[in-house]
Amino acid sequence: QVQLVESGGGLVQAGGSLRLSCVGSGRTFSTTAMGWFRQAPEKEREFVAAINWNSITYYTDSVKGRFTISRDDAKNTVYLQMNSLKPEDTAVYYCAAARSSYGSTTPGEYRYWGQGTQVTVSS
Repeated sequence: QVQLVESGGGLVQAGGSLRLSCVGSGRTFSTTAMGWFRQAPEKEREFVAAINWNSITYYTDSVKGRFTISRDDAKNTVYLQMNSLKPEDTAVYYCAAARSSYGSTTPGEYRYWGQGTQVTVSS
């Protein structure tokens, strides 16, 4: 069993920045791909970013150039640095651990999920 705990969400004005953190338990963290998803009210959960075991990264088009995913395997932690935030980035952000060492844009390819952290961007 792997537990994921997110932190770092909050309220920020448009154009501001936040850094989300996700700490995972388990001995296989360094060989597991990690992802960030988000879900806005009345919308489906959508892929934001993923990072492979070898730190290759993937992003959805709407956050490219603004968000950066990274990992620190010594701390069992994955980060999501979010810059130039927009009101449309408002959502609950979820950290997830993949079923393999390679990331995916599909929620079903992730086995473990955190409880989520709220990000609200005001205009």
